[in-house]
Amino acid sequence: MKIAIETRQKHLILFVNKVASLLGFPVGISLVIIITLGFISPLQAIDSFFSTLSALIRISPFIILSVVVAAYLKASGADQIVASTFQGKPIKAIAVASIFGALSPFCSCGVIPLVAGFLAAGVPIAPVLAFCIASPIMDPEMFILTTAELGVEFAFIKTLSAVAMGLLAGCSALLLSNAGYLSDALKDIAKPSCSTSCSSEDKTVILYKFWHSSKGRQTFINETLSIGIFLTRWLTFAFLLESLLLVYVPSDLIVNWLGSENIYSLPLAVILGVPTYLNGYAAIPLISGLIELGMSPAVGLTFMLAGSVTSIPAAIAIYSLAKARLITLYLIIAAVGSMASGYLFLLYLA
Repeated sequence: MKIAIETRQKHLILFVNKVASLLGFPVGISLVIIITLGFISPLQAIDSFFSTLSALIRISPFIILSVVVAAYLKASGADQIVASTFQGKPIKAIAVASIFGALSPFCSCGVIPLVAGFLAAGVPIAPVLAFCIASPIMDPEMFILTTAELGVEFAFIKTLSAVAMGLLAGCSALLLSNAGYLSDALKDIAKPSCSTSCSSEDKTVILYKFWHSSKGRQTFINETLSIGIFLTRWLTFAFLLESLLLVYVPSDLIVNWLGSENIYSLPLAVILGVPTYLNGYAAIPLISGLIELGMSPAVGLTFMLAGSVTSIPAAIAIYSLAKARLITLYLIIAAVGSMASGYLFLLYLA
């Protein structure tokens, strides 16, 4: 009898461990939040569940595109070309990454598998961080919407700010890396694989038509599943938090704090933007309305920049790949870069 009970307990433990491994930390915490909300506020639990599901469906084309691109780079071996492109001149690599990040159509969610793939392929932290900073600030669709609501000048300044903040992030990371402060700053999923850290004599053959190779097909399938599950886990958690912040941190609070013009407006824009701001597209009409009420466009720019870089999906992206010291650098760049951009915009408007 005792042996049977112990056997059942072992099977139960194995089952729980298997489920926990499949769901992972982010999905597990998400389920705890939903269940807790179910007891405290059932309607909010339902709203948050469907809001999260809706956000995942809405962003799914970008997720699929980014996962397929990352898996293709890995299966074909083309990720080595990307790595070698960024290995040469660091300043040039940082500049290219900053510009590409500001102009690319990938959102802060969609860049996670690409960034993880680049890091695993041996791309240095500096250009990758530059790309991570610049990417969530601007994309082609957001440029068009910003132009329509806030004018082409504001849209161009925001784009230039994205590139400048990417350069600041990349150069800062480069200096810290050279000094050894960013050694072992990545989590295991983002660490370079052996193929990039082994001897240079071990060259990887690029198979652009990887599907003709059974190994290439298997690598593509494995990478697609691995990256897709990884990304979906973290985005589920990110969008759930986003839905809760939309409810419990109302936009009226932002309007009341940023609507009045004073010497504290820019620092307040950073303080509010870093933890509060949620969606780049949702901020456009909000900032447009505040500017019409008399708020300086520089304050609006500062708020949008700080919030874009530290929005929930962008922050989760960094957290899923980096350790504390790199996350800290990311947040410092968000605050310093957005405030500097705001003050420069003020000088331009003067």
